[in-house]
Amino acid sequence: MADSRAPILKLGILPRELLPRMKEAVAKYLQYLRSVKNSSPHTISNYGKDLGQFLFYLSPPGTPPPTIMDVKQSLIREFIAHLHDRGLAKSSIARKLAALRSFFKYCVREGHLKENPARLVPTPKLPKRIPSVLSAEEMNVFLNQLAGSGPTASGGIRYSPKKQALPSMGSAAKGRTKQTNSLRDSESLLLRRDRALLELLYAAGLRVSELTGLNLADMDQKERILRVRGKGNKERIVPYGSKAQEALEKYWPLRDQLLLQTAGTRPSHRAAPHTEAVFLNYAGRRLTQRSVGRIVKKYVRLINVNWDLHPHSLRHAFATHLLADGADLRAIQELLGHQSLSTTQKYTHASIRQLMEIYDKSHPHA
Repeated sequence: MADSRAPILKLGILPRELLPRMKEAVAKYLQYLRSVKNSSPHTISNYGKDLGQFLFYLSPPGTPPPTIMDVKQSLIREFIAHLHDRGLAKSSIARKLAALRSFFKYCVREGHLKENPARLVPTPKLPKRIPSVLSAEEMNVFLNQLAGSGPTASGGIRYSPKKQALPSMGSAAKGRTKQTNSLRDSESLLLRRDRALLELLYAAGLRVSELTGLNLADMDQKERILRVRGKGNKERIVPYGSKAQEALEKYWPLRDQLLLQTAGTRPSHRAAPHTEAVFLNYAGRRLTQRSVGRIVKKYVRLINVNWDLHPHSLRHAFATHLLADGADLRAIQELLGHQSLSTTQKYTHASIRQLMEIYDKSHPHA
């Protein structure tokens, strides 16, 4: 007797009774992002939330969960309209639609579907956003303030961490004077780390995930070159300058001290420090992306409270300043690790805007 499922199986599509439920398929897809695509935890978390919201829309409490084949283009359009009606921002809707497209593309590749039902659903038109970028002079002031500052430096910024004071390296007897001196030394030491990571963010145009993921093996200090792992675990080679090299050389002794003292004081149940990581926290472990964000915000507030900067702002500044000084757009694309040139081209708009601002301020007939 002929198998009635043969025509379907020949197309590579599983019969309905063998198709996974949406919830199961989403779980497998997120695992695929984690183990195969090596997507960032941030991406996986956002896609999980977006797909979870779609699942809830498909099967409210008390209704049976749908299969993959139950989801048609019309249903996805209804979901997008529902998000519009709720007043969700166009950028958020576009991200949720991107998550659905990526998920159903995975389902097609796995043989669960013949076509991607989200492929032809139009993306909401987003306004073109030009990144806000500090001028080269402002960026120099920002980083030079860090280079010449410390707890006792006159005219410099004062750094006063709350949780990140290093443990004292001295004996158990700690008088009040010793504690004060130790705290000052700790503040000065952590400032070296912070300056090094800020210099490197700007010098190499790194994403914050690329910075925190850097290992010592990824650095060629003699040639001043980094091997960076970007999105999708793609590698690229990026140079960095003498200012970043100088800041790193001042940071290395602190890094060694962090590893030594945390190795000696760590309870047996705690994990070992991340000895391969370039940037460490006070506990000798790899610095997190959230910590880098806090560090940037902290120093920006001390230098100029009116600046709205985050770690990615230094990447924007890197690209815009290179372009303003005549660097080729294709070369900037390679340095940034952009897959598409159109992504890099947004920096041309930022560069033109800066030129217009200079013109308006400087030209007598502007």
